[in-house]
Amino acid sequence: QVQLVESGGGWVQAGGSLRLSCAASGRTFSTYAMGWFRQAPGKEREFVGATSWSGGSTYYADSVAGRFTISREYAKNTVYLQMNSLKSEDTAVYYCAAAQHRIATVGAMGVMGVYDYWGQGTQVTVSS
Repeated sequence: QVQLVESGGGWVQAGGSLRLSCAASGRTFSTYAMGWFRQAPGKEREFVGATSWSGGSTYYADSVAGRFTISREYAKNTVYLQMNSLKSEDTAVYYCAAAQHRIATVGAMGVMGVYDYWGQGTQVTVSS
């Protein structure tokens, strides 16, 4: 079992920045990849970005590429999502997820079904 706890959400004006954290505990040694997803009101959950736990691969959705950055702090078993140049359309609940098995392609890291564990989410509200 892996437990994931997100934090760092809040309210920010358009153009501002936020950094989300995802702290993992439990059987983290078998984690292959960590992903970030988001869900806006009335919409389906969508992929934001993901990284292999080793750091060899990082993949972003087109909508956030160049504005969002994923990083890892191994000593704390924590993954971060740095969000810059935020837009009103970035408003959503953000979730982190962990995959415990190898993912064949970088593109597959954007598929919800490859992730085994999910956090409870943290709300991000961007005001225009």
